[in-house]
Amino acid sequence: MGNSVIDREGFRANVGIILCNDKGRLLWARRIGQKSWQFPQGGIQPDETAEEALYRELKEEVGLEPEDVELVGQTKGWLRYRLPKRFIRYRSQPLCVGQKQRWFMLRLIGGEERVQLDLSGDPEFDDWRWVEYWKPLDEIVFFKRRVYERALKELEGLLFPAQG
Repeated sequence: MGNSVIDREGFRANVGIILCNDKGRLLWARRIGQKSWQFPQGGIQPDETAEEALYRELKEEVGLEPEDVELVGQTKGWLRYRLPKRFIRYRSQPLCVGQKQRWFMLRLIGGEERVQLDLSGDPEFDDWRWVEYWKPLDEIVFFKRRVYERALKELEGLLFPAQG
């Protein structure tokens, strides 16, 4: 967890990244050495804003620069999830019991060949694919599902404006 910010309630400040292509499909990444898939995400450092953390994590995890994407929008507030007890590191101080996330919707404006998962010395992902908008809710680990649903619902109108 490094130098990430953990609040008094034990929630680590974090950014979540929903990256879409021109067809409205979302980048879905497989965690390295695992079968689980998720959106890119990462902790906010003490000296960073959420937006600065967004662009740092985008570069570290997906290999994209700010000029490769358009910032479409973000959630109004923090969305939180608790970690299952088996994932809590009880000997760590401060104790982290979950994450509070600010979610960002980005549109890829550079070519998808710019996506590179191995730019950092410690890659998070080993594969990625484009998926339909609601597909992540079928595949995300159970304890993140509610946050994913809330983020996708809140940001849906930015990608698919209501017809009428």
